Amino acid sequence: MKKTGTAPLSKALKKAYPEAYCSLDHASPFELLMATILSAQCTDERVNMVTPALFNKYPDPARMAAAPLADLERLVHSTGFYKNKALSLKEASAAIVKDFGGRVPKTMDELLTLRGVARKTANVVLGSAYGIAAGVVVDTHVKRLAFRLGLTRHTDPGKIEQDLMRAVPQADWIWFAHALVLHGRAVCDARKPRCGVCPLQKLCPKNGVA
Repeated sequence: MKKTGTAPLSKALKKAYPEAYCSLDHASPFELLMATILSAQCTDERVNMVTPALFNKYPDPARMAAAPLADLERLVHSTGFYKNKALSLKEASAAIVKDFGGRVPKTMDELLTLRGVARKTANVVLGSAYGIAAGVVVDTHVKRLAFRLGLTRHTDPGKIEQDLMRAVPQADWIWFAHALVLHGRAVCDARKPRCGVCPLQKLCPKNGVA
């Protein structure tokens, strides 16, 4: 698959999604971290339905770490894989209190020490909570669109991220991933992409144009 130039692609995306942002509701880096852990194999809409009650009861790392596991499981049950997710919320919060003075760390290496945190989650937190472009978030939408748009030949998220980091200017890493997510939800559906109304149609190898 031939790669498209990213400058025209970014221009078209910026016209369509100039204010692309993280769709997980949050009021702090801690809330964003917890919400992103819950978003694994779950829609952001569902997470946003669950987190108000969760954060109202356990609003900071210390209280989340001290929460009864059974109560966390009850609160996050509808997000799926609730036992693992509840344990991740509790243990990640405990580590934040113990190892980072109660503050969500600001580096990739430190974030990756927390239970339930891989590069995708760390990139979300660094980018949307701290404005730090350490990498490119690769979720299911980004993975699908990066392949369709000819930006990668890989299926492994780590390799896709490396391709995107090479193809896209670092200043756009945070925005670019959010824009792809929005475009994946609104237009470039996994099963029935709406190519006829796609603002990227002329740049998309899947349409045989680029």
